[in-house]
Parts: sequence; C-alpha cells; structure tokens
Amino acid sequence: MSLVSAFVPIWVLTAVGYAACRWGLLGEAAASVLGRFVFQLAMPSALFLALARMPLSGFAGRSLLAFAVSTVAVVGFGWAGASRLFGREPGERPIWGMAAGYVNSANLGIPIATQVLGDVSFLAAVVLLQVLLVAPVIVVALDRHSDPTGRIRVRRIASLPVRNPVILASLLGVACSAAGVRLPSAADASLTLLAGAAAPSALVALGASLHPTAPSRAEPAEPAELAVITALKLVVQPVIAYAAGLALHLSAPQLLAVVVCAGLPTAQNTFIIGQEYGVGETVVNRAVLVTTTLSLATVAAAAMLLG
Repeated sequence: MSLVSAFVPIWVLTAVGYAACRWGLLGEAAASVLGRFVFQLAMPSALFLALARMPLSGFAGRSLLAFAVSTVAVVGFGWAGASRLFGREPGERPIWGMAAGYVNSANLGIPIATQVLGDVSFLAAVVLLQVLLVAPVIVVALDRHSDPTGRIRVRRIASLPVRNPVILASLLGVACSAAGVRLPSAADASLTLLAGAAAPSALVALGASLHPTAPSRAEPAEPAELAVITALKLVVQPVIAYAAGLALHLSAPQLLAVVVCAGLPTAQNTFIIGQEYGVGETVVNRAVLVTTTLSLATVAAAAMLLG
C-alpha cells in the first residue's frame, strides 16, 4: 500500500465521524462515548497484544533513543520557554512543555501506525516511554506546585498505572512477553477482535470531537502561545527526531517510524491533566484541537517525503 493510499482511510473515517456528529446521527455524547470505549477497552487490548507478542529486545534500541531525544528536547524547551517567552508561572510550565512534546500515541497513533507503518510495535514502545517516564515527571512537577507545602504525593503517582488502563495493559503486555506467556486461543481471539476496533473507533471519535457541539465559554488562547506550541509539536519535534535518527544511522523504515511518531499531535491526556490541576486548560485545549487537525496533513507529508 502506498503512503498516500494509507492515509486515505484515516482522512475518510475522520470525515465520517465529523459528518455523523454534524448530522446528529450518533448523539451529542458521541465523541465522549467513543473516546471512552477506545481508551478503556479497544486501545488497551491493541497495546497489550502488541507488547505481549514483542520480544523484550524490541523495547530498547536506537529508534526509541531517537524519539526520546526529540521528546526531551521539545518538552524541555517548552517548559523553559513558557516562562521566558510568555511569563508563565512555575506551576504552569510543566503542562506547557507537555503540550509541546507529549504525542497522542494512542487515539491517533494507533490508526496511523496501523495504516502507515504496518504494525504498532514501535508505537507500543513509545507509549511505554511516555507513560512510564515522561508523564510521571510532569505529574510530579505539577503535584509539587499544586501542594501548598510543596510536597510530592508519592501514593498518587505510584497508583497511576493501576488507574490508567493504557498503562496497566502495557505493563501486563511487557510481563507476558518477559514470561513467555501465551494466551488461550479464545482469549487471544476475543482481544484481537476488540483491538481491531481501536483504529476505526478512534478516528470516528476524532472526527466527532472536531465538531463543536456547544459554544465554548473558555477565554480564547493567546495566539502566539498556540502558534509556538503547534510549531514545536508538528515541525520541530519531527525534525529533531529525523536528525537524531540520521546521527544514530537508522534504516529508512526505522527513520520513518520515528519521524511519524514524533509528528503526532498533542495528546488529549495533556488537557485532562491540565484540567485536573487547574493549569493551562485553555491553551492546552486549543493546542490539542489545532495540532490534531493540522497533523493529518503534516504527518502525511512527512511520511510521503521519507517514503
């Protein structure tokens, strides 16, 4: 399948979700319900199967290092730039950096990896990197600034894997891979069917979320901030990933996977975390919307150039 034709189903299903929401075919809560189905059931199934079937040697390597370099560079620049460029308070800087460099590796990453890369193996490693290393650093910083005494709530951070089905499924998949566990045929077949629903459901949910169902009461985001976050996420991060991949002598398929994953839009979890801590909600919400909309073109362009 050519890279152009690989993106056609992504665009079509996203448009179908938007149209279905616009015409009222799925109800006002369509995006929310589909999103919960993907996040709670379909996506964990897909990641569990991918990780359980992947040898432990597949979790490390130069490809993941190249992606990690791009993530650390962009998150760090966003974290520092929020203060230097826009005067953001210390408690707001972590979520600003997360908006700039934390990719949507699940909802949009799974369908793109499935269509363009052919499998979600590298994406699964990206998920682990983000949820086990990047997210805890962000949460620790936000926790520290949100507590009047500056304490870090260790119990809350330690319980994150249990409270997040994506993290839990990923950890279980790694455990099964390490132990060489093979699921019974009935369980494997059931999870495979459920995992197959992740990509199309995520794309329909994405399209539905792009249609405004009610007027926003939030104050408009600062255009300059939004422009910088968008540029960091969709241009700077994939460029750094590309440069790091070249320096590490990645093969063409590896370079394609690294750049495509680095060019994914801001994760919706960024808004959820910002909302929970009451910091940067407006700018992060707009960043998710803008980067998600534009990424369908920028990721396709990057994939075609590298392909």
